[in-house]
Amino acid sequence: MKLASKAIDPALLFSALADRTRLRLLNLIEGREVCVCYFVEILGQSQPKISRHLAYLRRTGLVAARREGKWMHYRMAVGSDSAAGRLLHQSLAVLREDKAFQRDLALLNKACCRPGVLVSIDHAPMPATAPLSVQADK
Repeated sequence: MKLASKAIDPALLFSALADRTRLRLLNLIEGREVCVCYFVEILGQSQPKISRHLAYLRRTGLVAARREGKWMHYRMAVGSDSAAGRLLHQSLAVLREDKAFQRDLALLNKACCRPGVLVSIDHAPMPATAPLSVQADK
């Protein structure tokens, strides 16, 4: 199955992509589902700030979330078959040349392969490959 493809207002899309923190979040969830606690650790920002950015991305339709117990998991909500999805995925491919984006991914991959690396995360679920079918939890 493909990711859901709903029309995204171009102005909202470009507004969402105009913030470095939101771009870093999108970089981390492309192709996988990640618990919010990893974003806090990897980006070194407060949980409320990360949550505000994720809420913004959810309102634009770029990101979907699901709750599992006390943990919130985030994933892409647009497929590469939509105009917004193509633009987003191409933008992220270019941004991966940036050292900060590479460092973020390296930290996430390290956390996935060696549990306990991110010491302040108490029993957080490991990031997983994003589910094939996406329905935004609203």
